[in-house]
Amino acid sequence: MSNRDTLFSAPIDKLGDWTFDERVAEVFPDMIQRSVPGYSNIISMIGMLAERFVKPHTRVYDLGCSLGAATLSVRRSVQAEGCKIIAVDNSPAMVERCRRHIDAFRASTPVEVIEADIRDINIENASMVVLNFTLQFLAPDDRLALLERIYQGLNPGGALVLSEKFSFENAEVGELLFNMHHDFKRANGYSELEISQKRSMLENVMLTDSVETHKARLRQAGFQHSELWFQCFNFGSLVALKAGTA
Repeated sequence: MSNRDTLFSAPIDKLGDWTFDERVAEVFPDMIQRSVPGYSNIISMIGMLAERFVKPHTRVYDLGCSLGAATLSVRRSVQAEGCKIIAVDNSPAMVERCRRHIDAFRASTPVEVIEADIRDINIENASMVVLNFTLQFLAPDDRLALLERIYQGLNPGGALVLSEKFSFENAEVGELLFNMHHDFKRANGYSELEISQKRSMLENVMLTDSVETHKARLRQAGFQHSELWFQCFNFGSLVALKAGTA
């Protein structure tokens, strides 16, 4: 059972920048369910996508795996023989809990949980790669290089799932969806203080892109086909396919 997220319920003198530390890891499941509209849908659909794309004797990479929700969804769905899931996160607190979650759910597909910077991971023989709300925390200048490495490491016919918080090129639409997300968090029990303090901590470390920017970058990285398959307010997920057949 997850602890309830009350990290920002009292005023904090010096907010500083956001980090995925022990305190965040402790309440992360509750935090993400109450903060990210459609998160459960995205996680379950990642499993459905894995059923379609994961091939025998290939690898699945979950880059920025946090507590392993996407990894577990893939693992529950994949029946292909000889597969391996590699889950990577740079937060020691997240990695420790992720390993516990993986160990608690026995399954035939092995999972290796690695504490590392995803920019340092060698990607090879991949039939599927997941970046679930991860790319937005990388410096913008590092994003294309990572996507290029993912593209190179994907087998023909492989898929990248890229979930992100979006910004919008139309200011009016952007403001509407921003406010609807604000309403969503308020409806889930967050106070104005909690919402504003968390936003202040995230603004320097979570730099969002528009869907158009994501698609253009994916094309630049080599993906000929990418499409938005899920969106709720200013959150959503794209799937990008590497041409060819495995």
